Amino acid sequence: MSQRFTVSKSDDVGLPADIQGEVNLLFEGEGEGDKHPSGAESEDDAAGAEGANSAAVGTEAWTSAVVTLKGDNNPKESSPFINSSDAAAEKSQQYDGKNMALFEEEMDTSPMVSSLLSSLANYSNLPQGSKEHEEAENNEAESSRKKPVKAPQLGTLMGVYLPCIQNIFGVILFLRMTWLVGIGGIIGTFIIVFMCCTTTMLTAISMSAIATNGVVPAGGSYYMISRSLGPEFGGAVGICFYLGTTYAGAMYILGAIELLLIYIVPKAAIFPLEGLEGAEAEAALLNNMRVYGTILLTSMATVVFVGVKYVNKLALVFLACVILSILAVYAGVIKTGVEPPDFPVCLLGNRTLVWKTFDVCAKTVETANGTVTTQLWNMFCDSSLLNATCDKYFVANNVTQIQGIPGVTSGIWTENLFGTYYEKGDLIARVNMESAEELDDPLTNANRYVLADITSFFTLLVGIYFPSVTGIMAGSNRSGDLRDAQKSIPVGTIAAITTTSFVYMSSVILFGACIDGVVLRDKFGEGVHGNLVIGTLAWPSPWVIVIGSFFSTCGAGLQSLTGAPRLLQAIAKDGIVPALRIFGHGKANGEPTWSLLLTAFICESGILIASLDSVAPILSMFFLMCYMFVNLACALQTLLRTPNWRPRFKFYHWTLSFLGMSLCLTLMFLCSWYYAIVAMVIAGSIYKYIEFAGAEKEWGDGIRGLSLSAARYALMRLEEGPPHTKNWRPQLLVLVSMDAEQNVEQPRLLSLTNQLKAGKGLTIVGTALVGTYLDNYEHTQRAEQALRKLMETEKVKGFCQVTVSSNLRDATSHLLQASGLGGLKHNAMLVSWPRNWKQGDEHQTWRNFVELVRETTAAHLALLVPKNIAAFPSNGERFTEGHIDVWWIVHDGGMLMLLPFLLRQHKVWRKCKMRIFTVAQMDDNSIQMKKDLTTFLYHLRIDAMVEVVEMHDSDISAYTYEKTLVMEQRSQMLKQINLTKNEREREIQSITDSSRGSIRRKNPASVTTQLSVSEEPPAAGKEEKPEEEVQLIHENTTPTSPATPAAPAASAESAQSPGEQVQMTWTEKCDGDASKSAAAATPCGIKDIFNMKPEWENLNQSNVRRMHTALRLNEAIIKKSSEAKLVLLNMPGPPKNRTGDENYMEFLEVLTEGLNRVLLVRGGGREVITIYS
Repeated sequence: MSQRFTVSKSDDVGLPADIQGEVNLLFEGEGEGDKHPSGAESEDDAAGAEGANSAAVGTEAWTSAVVTLKGDNNPKESSPFINSSDAAAEKSQQYDGKNMALFEEEMDTSPMVSSLLSSLANYSNLPQGSKEHEEAENNEAESSRKKPVKAPQLGTLMGVYLPCIQNIFGVILFLRMTWLVGIGGIIGTFIIVFMCCTTTMLTAISMSAIATNGVVPAGGSYYMISRSLGPEFGGAVGICFYLGTTYAGAMYILGAIELLLIYIVPKAAIFPLEGLEGAEAEAALLNNMRVYGTILLTSMATVVFVGVKYVNKLALVFLACVILSILAVYAGVIKTGVEPPDFPVCLLGNRTLVWKTFDVCAKTVETANGTVTTQLWNMFCDSSLLNATCDKYFVANNVTQIQGIPGVTSGIWTENLFGTYYEKGDLIARVNMESAEELDDPLTNANRYVLADITSFFTLLVGIYFPSVTGIMAGSNRSGDLRDAQKSIPVGTIAAITTTSFVYMSSVILFGACIDGVVLRDKFGEGVHGNLVIGTLAWPSPWVIVIGSFFSTCGAGLQSLTGAPRLLQAIAKDGIVPALRIFGHGKANGEPTWSLLLTAFICESGILIASLDSVAPILSMFFLMCYMFVNLACALQTLLRTPNWRPRFKFYHWTLSFLGMSLCLTLMFLCSWYYAIVAMVIAGSIYKYIEFAGAEKEWGDGIRGLSLSAARYALMRLEEGPPHTKNWRPQLLVLVSMDAEQNVEQPRLLSLTNQLKAGKGLTIVGTALVGTYLDNYEHTQRAEQALRKLMETEKVKGFCQVTVSSNLRDATSHLLQASGLGGLKHNAMLVSWPRNWKQGDEHQTWRNFVELVRETTAAHLALLVPKNIAAFPSNGERFTEGHIDVWWIVHDGGMLMLLPFLLRQHKVWRKCKMRIFTVAQMDDNSIQMKKDLTTFLYHLRIDAMVEVVEMHDSDISAYTYEKTLVMEQRSQMLKQINLTKNEREREIQSITDSSRGSIRRKNPASVTTQLSVSEEPPAAGKEEKPEEEVQLIHENTTPTSPATPAAPAASAESAQSPGEQVQMTWTEKCDGDASKSAAAATPCGIKDIFNMKPEWENLNQSNVRRMHTALRLNEAIIKKSSEAKLVLLNMPGPPKNRTGDENYMEFLEVLTEGLNRVLLVRGGGREVITIYS
């Protein structure tokens, strides 16, 4: 056996001949089919290729040498260890001296620890984490052209803390925080902030535990959840996280446009707001947001497309803007204690006025020329004269000017302690101020006052605020760039959350303590000359906040448009969502072009909503769902105590994770119950889609671990006792046979299994192979694959099992004994009727079958034997009418009642009606039996027609004796098959002598039935029979006289009996010759009945009685059920004396003669159906 592989070497470094010889040891026995030009191209060596490429950094020129060497014909595996590079494996060969002689034969599959440790040292520095799992799957083709990667150098501050700070602080702090405090009050808003910050802190603790349990690749929460909870949860939550990030980009863009159009350049509005009020003004504002938002989104997407490096370079600038803005707010708060800024607010009565079109907060002013009306007077009166007609409310109330920011020492916090919620269109009024107004008076000049633009309530505030605490994953997303990720991620993330939580909580208190309530509740600063409310507090100028917040929101939007496409690309490259595979591709440099395009479209849908307050709860849902599953992943891993769960971060507990998960779920429904339901439906739909259509991934996730734990617990519970009758369902062990090409010979068995699985029980599809396991391992694998493929085709959910033994009988017995686990074992076997069992060389087939029947009886298992299985319907067929007939002869637990009920649940049999026949003897009251059976079925809730068939005692017919005689003769012939040649000659001669006189006297048409044709014609190429046996069969089957159509009166009378009618049917069918005339089947061959008595007297009377029963039952069944779609009947047990096994098969053959589809049923010795609820 020759091997082909490639040895890579540098131009300037020689490869010694002895090393070349040792290198061969790495590849010997890899298999003749291995024709890869490079060892790194096989799947098993993918991990090795990564290590080899990393070791090859800096080498410029490489050449290939093809070496052909002899192997030892012993197949060996490539190393299963991580990063087992060619060099490392080569190095391990240097240690095969005397000290390691004990391990020298396994050196290539089990490398030395020293070489393994050198690989592990490189492993910890691999960029983006565990390459052997992530990149070896997707980047095998690209491994040869990877560029050298610089060792990551980022520490906790630059790598985790500051990115988290930048992502957490955002648009909500600058645009909505003061409004939240004004509406919710200090107490209410503090509760909201505390709940949200606690949620993110608990999530950060869970995330730290997961992130420090091994290397986390880039991808943040998606990778953590998918590798902890499996591809279904990971894909569903990953897409939710992607949607959340995308809508966050829309929110940041809307925030930037709001700052631009309301505070920076209001005159830039395409749809002017001047002169509009109410719905018209609102519509104009939203249209402006849509137009400018789309323009800004296009610009940002272009920047991201052109180059992400520009976004990363600007990140520090944007971060500086955020920090400077926050410091300016704190400086302004301190300054208010010393010298409050001058931001007056004009009130008419207790109503806040929009301070835009007037200069003085007064109705009139005193001048040298007397009292003069002001611009404010002109707003509410029809002229500037003192006697003009004015608005009633304007006349009745005085104008008051108050300080919008009285300062931190003013005690204003007492007025802002509790919340004030408004309906849309309500006036923003000062709480502790009286006004003269009549309740019935309509509101006039509404556009002169500051009005509530939305209806506010506590849960709305939660939804609007929560996005301001998201962004805690920024550190874990950069784990590949960190010097020590397992130290930096927990410290940096928790420190960032602590910092931001302190800022948010202190902001709530300081805003409530410094700013008047009417200003806090004025969302757009209309009462303070159109200034940003938080800007009025800042020092040295409001523009610091306005400009700083504008740039920070633009930067956050760019970060979202940068991160979201990469997250989608990571999900697409994992291949778990087939519909997203196109988004895994990008530009030549790996930039996700298609993902960016989709992100821009989704982001545009958020911009078209045009309201920051409406978009915020949407992304809150997606982020909360993501955080909920991070907590669930940590709790699950902790409770399962999987051996691989060893986080370096020790300050976690499953109760904290469950508390965080509960808080996330609570906040979801607090924010918006309908958005929460929509988000869950989206996640659930993605989960089911991945489950049914996604690629199967084994990531060692917690859900698999949970399934194992739940299965173990359930199995232990099942062991406590047998199931109650109400819980009984068929747990099937389906026994199939395979042909030489490892294909299933009876695929319809699995169709029947699928149709029986309305009981939803266990299904094990098993097959037996002859040989030894070591020699037949590949055959076993192929057989398992064939079984799995057929199970998938027939939609049979269950397990497959292949057993190998020295003979088929033992292998089948092993399957019966060893299948299942604990209490989850099969209670019924489904096996096909043996084909061609009457052929002499197939004697072992029916012997195995009879032994299987005995073993199922001993094991108290039910047995289902479909006869003519090829005639059974496939899953695609439909019966539009017909009957399923049950012949209930003996009671064996009610299986005969249950099986038709289960079959009729399937669409193949749904239109069929059920009929139950039972047999009444001479002494039975058939009328009462029918009543009792009808009552019994009524209590069983089974709808079926009932009929009692009376079978009176009758004399055993001559045909019965003839049939029994032929059967016993055939039995003797079968016995001699395994005898020696001399024994066989003597046995054949004795059979010939004893039966020759009988053969001469009877009609050959009835004797030929001893070699009746089985279900299928004998296969060609069977082993030839001995000459003597063939001669005997020829003698027994060659006609010696033509069939005589005439018959004596006695014989004619006998021919009219039911037994003789069956004889005609049986003979014609089993003879297999359709060209024979009906006269050949007439009973004239037994006209000399009384001359045959001596042969009959020697027959086994037990066999005669059994044959009589089989014929009579077969006659009754054919009479009633010949047109039935399926016949179910009790299967008699095999004889205790093993010498009569072949007779048992003949009885069953006679019993089911002339029926198209038969299901023989043998109960397991326990009740399986009950009338009780």
